[in-house]
Amino acid sequence: MRTMALDYGERRVGVAVTDETGLLAQPLETIRGARRPELFARLLELVRKYEVGTLVLGLPLHMDGGSGDQAAATRRFGDEVEKRTGLAVHYLDERWTSREAERVLGEAGSSRQRQQKKRERTDPVAAALLLRTWLDREARR
Repeated sequence: MRTMALDYGERRVGVAVTDETGLLAQPLETIRGARRPELFARLLELVRKYEVGTLVLGLPLHMDGGSGDQAAATRRFGDEVEKRTGLAVHYLDERWTSREAERVLGEAGSSRQRQQKKRERTDPVAAALLLRTWLDREARR
């Protein structure tokens, strides 16, 4: 069974999965999340297609480690994911993943279209970085 990581945002969800060996984290796609039914339909499709057994969800904490509105929204999303997939959701601090993903991808041009494409590429890379952190942590256990 594979592990899938989700980088949740109100408009987009970045998705990454492990390879068949469970050792490598691969960015997969960005799910546009404005409409919940389509978001969950696609998420369920990916869970089945990749035979996911573990879900990791990035938790956006404040720099002091505290929770805010976005963390609460992420937990509500996680609760819904658990109900719809039947899989437990494991939360992992994601404070630096989006910035690191932007760094990994490098700077894109400044046009509006390029900025949108950059954001859509950043989300699954952030999810892959989150997944890599999870895999490293699990390997130490």
